[in-house]
Amino acid sequence: GTEIDDLKGGVAGGSILRGVLQLDDEIEVRPGIMVHQNGQIRCQPIFSRIVSLHAENNHLEFATPGGLIGVGTKIDPALCRQDRLLGQVLGRVGRLPEIYTELEFSFFLLRRLLGVRAEDKKKTRVSKLGKDENLMFNIGSTATGGKILRVKGDMAKAFLYRPACTEIGENIALSRRIENNW
Repeated sequence: GTEIDDLKGGVAGGSILRGVLQLDDEIEVRPGIMVHQNGQIRCQPIFSRIVSLHAENNHLEFATPGGLIGVGTKIDPALCRQDRLLGQVLGRVGRLPEIYTELEFSFFLLRRLLGVRAEDKKKTRVSKLGKDENLMFNIGSTATGGKILRVKGDMAKAFLYRPACTEIGENIALSRRIENNW
């Protein structure tokens, strides 16, 4: 119901972890649009320009880490609505980390399950990671399923069902499905 001349770009909301965003900065969003081709996932980053910055009801010229920021862009609003950018990373062109579909990581498992009541303490023990086990991976604001490909000691390799834009050395959280809950 909006006239063409009145259309505006989409708004991305979130927190700045480091660096500064300024009006008119050229930005990219990663992983961006995911396209499935020949059984493989290909990511197309979304490129745009910052047209506005907001914190609560304040218009900003630039934004620094801390608090929530609304970043007005020239991105098609359909790509920004209903949390479609959830788990995406926004930053200046050429300054974002790589996109990964496989991760190799060291891990530490808790000894007992948290938030589970059981009379038998053996039922609350955490078992070792196993090959082909499906887990939930929380990487920054990205939550994606994944499958363990290999485990050796405290090192593992996993395939992510949805690509993630992350830096080497970033902390991740693994969750198991127990009684239909992660």
